[in-house]
Amino acid sequence: QVQLVESGGGLVQAGGSLRLSCAASGSFFSITVMGWYRQAPGKQRELVADIISSGTTNYADSVKGRFTISRDNAKNTVYLQMNSLKPEDTAVYYCKVRSITRSIWNMIDTWGQGTQVTVSS
Repeated sequence: QVQLVESGGGLVQAGGSLRLSCAASGSFFSITVMGWYRQAPGKQRELVADIISSGTTNYADSVKGRFTISRDNAKNTVYLQMNSLKPEDTAVYYCKVRSITRSIWNMIDTWGQGTQVTVSS
């Protein structure tokens, strides 16, 4: 089982910054991929950024140059530094991790509870 705790969301003015954190805990063998998704009102959930164990990153075109994803493997934590925020970034942000189980070799995805990010004009 994997549990995720997200933090860092809030209300910020356009041009401001926020940093989201997601800490994983549980009985997993390892975590392979950690990522952030977001869902705005009336839209489907979309990938914002993800990062694999080696540190290779992937970003949505809409956030390139503004957002930075990173991870601390020792702490099983992934971060999303969001700079130059725009009203279009307003959404619920969800953390997702892909992990390998201990008892039976298997790969599972776990989602966080979501944290609201609101960017005012």
